[in-house]
Amino acid sequence: MSRILFCVLFLSCVGSRIVPTWAEPRSGKIIPPFESANAFVPANRIDELAAAKWEELGITPAPLCSDAVFIRRVYLDLTGTLPSAEAVQEFLADDSPKKRERLIESLFGTDAYADYWAMRWGDLLRIKSEFPINLWPNAVQSYGKWVRTAVLENMPYDRFARELLTSSGSNFRVPPVNFYRATQDRSPEGIAQTVALTFLGARAETWPKDRLAGLAAFFTQIGYKPTGEWKEEIVCWDPTQALAKPESRPNQSLVGILPDGKRVPLPAGRDPREVFAEWLISPDNPYFAKVAVNRVWAWLLGRGIVHEPDDFREDNPPSNPELLQYLADELVRSKYDFRHIYRLILNSRTYQLSAIPRDSNPQAATQFASYPVRRLEAEVLIDAICSITGTSEEYWSMIPEPYSIIPPGQRAVSLTDGSITSSFLELFGRPPRDSGLNDERNPRFTAGQRLHLLNSSHIYRKLESGPGLAWLRDGIWNEATIRRMYLTILSRPPTAEELNALLSLGRSRYRSRDVAVDAAWSLINSTEFLYRH
Repeated sequence: MSRILFCVLFLSCVGSRIVPTWAEPRSGKIIPPFESANAFVPANRIDELAAAKWEELGITPAPLCSDAVFIRRVYLDLTGTLPSAEAVQEFLADDSPKKRERLIESLFGTDAYADYWAMRWGDLLRIKSEFPINLWPNAVQSYGKWVRTAVLENMPYDRFARELLTSSGSNFRVPPVNFYRATQDRSPEGIAQTVALTFLGARAETWPKDRLAGLAAFFTQIGYKPTGEWKEEIVCWDPTQALAKPESRPNQSLVGILPDGKRVPLPAGRDPREVFAEWLISPDNPYFAKVAVNRVWAWLLGRGIVHEPDDFREDNPPSNPELLQYLADELVRSKYDFRHIYRLILNSRTYQLSAIPRDSNPQAATQFASYPVRRLEAEVLIDAICSITGTSEEYWSMIPEPYSIIPPGQRAVSLTDGSITSSFLELFGRPPRDSGLNDERNPRFTAGQRLHLLNSSHIYRKLESGPGLAWLRDGIWNEATIRRMYLTILSRPPTAEELNALLSLGRSRYRSRDVAVDAAWSLINSTEFLYRH
């Protein structure tokens, strides 16, 4: 039997569809593999506001997800990694009602958490050495390290934004100044568009010209000065820039106009960036906190309450305005503590719903009546495959500098520089980080991606010879081996149907090593493995 045929047949039988039950290993109790028997009972204000919308629209929510689904989901959503087989077994055996809450807390502050969320911010902030951003490696390393430290130390978001907007100095030594360099258009209008996209969730290129010019006025006094060190640049407040060649910028004004329409004179002797930053991070700002929590919601649940999360405008209202306002108020009340928002969302029963919908109402998806299924990001997917197989990838950059040499074993999620890549990352839709738009990351599955996973020597070599699966290839093909394989790859025990199907293969005329490799290959090609659910 060819390996491709084996894979297709196995996936069609048990590996790619929802199966009815599995037996909890300690008690033998039969429980669903993807859903919990527990009824939906609101755990916090998020659940109350979501449930009110469901009732208003006549939507039936999905049941809660099972413990096996939850541990995989929260590991992926907080750290971009899969839980170990041992971690899954320990979690499933824990009878404590607080175990989900404790799991969430245990993942905060880990290196994997810092790497994953630094990657998220790196996409938004366009951290990239090469064209068209051209930060160059030294600046990328400095900027990326600053972002990762901010995530790891839970820097308040208002301080994070203020430092990005108002810092001055060398792009090598004052990392936040790279915010003004990581943009294709360094004109005041171009910077204004970048600021609006990043902090206001708005696509300012669609604004009326006078509105964009009013915002651009806050960024007319930014200077860029070279130094004697190669590719180093000083970014600073330079009042002379506002008067330089005024004929080249006829729409420019020395009076700034805030996005809420308020006109603000730009005082002599003060950096206009500070004036804008004070308005932006004020607790009274109607945009800043809402845009921030909406991004977090979209990152954790696949779509924003305002969707897309960088398309805030009057004719694109939130699907649940009360929920968005509540989260924004909580961010301000917590002094801009993002982890407080993570905790609220992750501990909500809304986040913990099953991914299997219970309602065909088209509004069920926009009201988060089930967990949105979505493909693993390119970096997360290859890291997961490498972690399971004990292998590594080779990454490269077109820039021939020391920082483009990547040590073996480095996770794709931790690649600071968006210019460093691989053929796998390119194929699976890693964003180019050219614009900071949310839709730069392509989550759609293509035929080429399917063929690569199913029929490439790249993936097969990892399964055939990777040291991480030596126990599977060389061990006895029995129930214990199959159970460990499922816990390692799918983060759950096998169902009775799956177990019987695989045990019967082991009794066939095919070598157990071939069966083991092909079975692992089938699981990695399953929808259950390739998607968040």
